Amino acid sequence: MEVLPEIPDFEVLSCLGYGARSTIYAVCETRTRQVYALKRVLRRSPEDDRFLEQAEQEYAISSHFTHPVLRKSHRLIRRRKFLSTTELHLLMDLFDGVSLDTERPASLKSLIEISCRLAEGLSAMHKMGYVHADIKPNNIMINQNNDCKIIDFGQSCAIGTVKNRIQGTPDYIAPEQVALGPLTPATDIFNFGASLYWCVTDRHVPTVIPKKKAGASGVDSRTLIPPHEINPRIPSQLSRLILECVENRPSDRPPSMEEVHARLQLVLSVSSAVYLQPANAAARDSQTADPQDSNPGGTTSAADADTVT
Repeated sequence: MEVLPEIPDFEVLSCLGYGARSTIYAVCETRTRQVYALKRVLRRSPEDDRFLEQAEQEYAISSHFTHPVLRKSHRLIRRRKFLSTTELHLLMDLFDGVSLDTERPASLKSLIEISCRLAEGLSAMHKMGYVHADIKPNNIMINQNNDCKIIDFGQSCAIGTVKNRIQGTPDYIAPEQVALGPLTPATDIFNFGASLYWCVTDRHVPTVIPKKKAGASGVDSRTLIPPHEINPRIPSQLSRLILECVENRPSDRPPSMEEVHARLQLVLSVSSAVYLQPANAAARDSQTADPQDSNPGGTTSAADADTVT
């Protein structure tokens, strides 16, 4: 059994998961008895400063959220020793659920309903002037009622931001993130489309992060098999939308999350009786020994296992 830490002013209830130099706990504030998710980021060396900065950035953006799909941050608590920050505590909404890469909805209808709500949440974020920049199944929480929550805004930034290093997750990252181009709502649309592709096929969009030092490349349309060809249960309208979302050029993707949402709503009318799990099993059985496809929940190599930060 894992030994839970003592955190001043809070009763630590359980460990929820791990992130970049951080651990997330379910906690109860001793004064108010309010329950939160608490992200604890420790500074053990100067190299950890960027993870403290990400937590500060996450709070600066997510503390303004009002949309129910976006996990809101409530407080940022700084712990110091001799005037130096030793750790940060980010107090956030607690959501009782699991990540989408751990458990997917059984029916396509449920997946699309959840995707519609995710698109609404991202659209609300875009209207506030921000992009998430790391949408992936691991950053989407769902529960048995098909409620959902977008989490982890450590890489989020203002629309138009040009970053000075590659940040993202290899199997979901957009070409402009690898090329260090401006991040826009189209970036989230790509990440979102790549996540949907995995959800309905058990396969990843061909990575745009170079495996060798040969430079970055985009999605190779010759190797990207349309979802409905892998899983015949997928409506062609959904397959086409996913492919458009992961186009290399941002201008070739749907123009907004609002349009993505509207097209997903149309797909719902033909998906009420489609179940994902049998198709997923068939897809796994038919795959070759490609290491990217052999682990539906994520990549298998150490280089690809974590978000690039």
